[in-house]
Amino acid sequence: MLRLDAGQGRSLDDIVTAAIELADANGLDAVTMRAVAQAVGVAPMTRYTYVPGKAELLDLMLDTSYARMPRPDRSGEPWRARVAALAQDNRQLFTAHPWAAEVAAGRPPLGPGMMAKYEYELRAFDGTGLDDVQRDAALTYVLDFVRAAARSAAEVRIARQASAWSDEQWWAANAPLLARVLDEQRYPTAVRVGAAAGAAQNAAYSPDHAYEFGLARVLDGLGVLIDGAGDRSRPGTRERPATGGRGALSCGWGHMLATSACLARTASAASLRLAISSASRSVSTTRLTPSAPIAASTPR
Repeated sequence: MLRLDAGQGRSLDDIVTAAIELADANGLDAVTMRAVAQAVGVAPMTRYTYVPGKAELLDLMLDTSYARMPRPDRSGEPWRARVAALAQDNRQLFTAHPWAAEVAAGRPPLGPGMMAKYEYELRAFDGTGLDDVQRDAALTYVLDFVRAAARSAAEVRIARQASAWSDEQWWAANAPLLARVLDEQRYPTAVRVGAAAGAAQNAAYSPDHAYEFGLARVLDGLGVLIDGAGDRSRPGTRERPATGGRGALSCGWGHMLATSACLARTASAASLRLAISSASRSVSTTRLTPSAPIAASTPR
């Protein structure tokens, strides 16, 4: 439990920001309650409780990161450009905060940042003809792709940091082994394709190329669905049953929002900001002090 002395003048935002900076620099393992307390100059055991535990702190870190994402008006752009832009926004989020891609997405924080993100990203599919369930599933499809691509890129980045060699040096050092393994007579397709791909990407694997190629295929697949939605909207066509999605970071939003409707109607943005958690998790109410005010973030 992280506690704050009444005379130290620290806010919850100070604590969350410090935790994000620790995670950005050294990963989630570095975010311990003691390390965060040291970063903001908070005494480990004093009077006022601000964050009950690490799980709640992680929820606040995510929600704060979501609230800080840019949300420009793209309503005048074609749907494909809007969806590509939201994918890029999330890729930039995971680049700035690699730890965010590691967090289990099944129970995202129900805070103002998350809700603003979900609302904004759903609107990328305005005018496509998709029904509500399809729209949620389409958003899940895009976000799952971006998350997977971000994780792959992070693995490449970590491997490079852990090695003293560049990619070129590593391949040069392993060329003799590769020459023995890649028998052109036994594996002609692998040798031909691997050589062509390596030459084109200047590497065995390029995260940027994988992302660009994959996103184009994601958009192509959505285009087939959207074209079909337009066909079904014409007179004389038959509506196909919609398939369920998990939307907004794969979370089953339809059910989750229904079960938390009472909370959303009665809780202010500030209370959500302080007690952010999934509907199924019980979180202790945070106590505030006049000397340590909290400015609740307003989603942009």
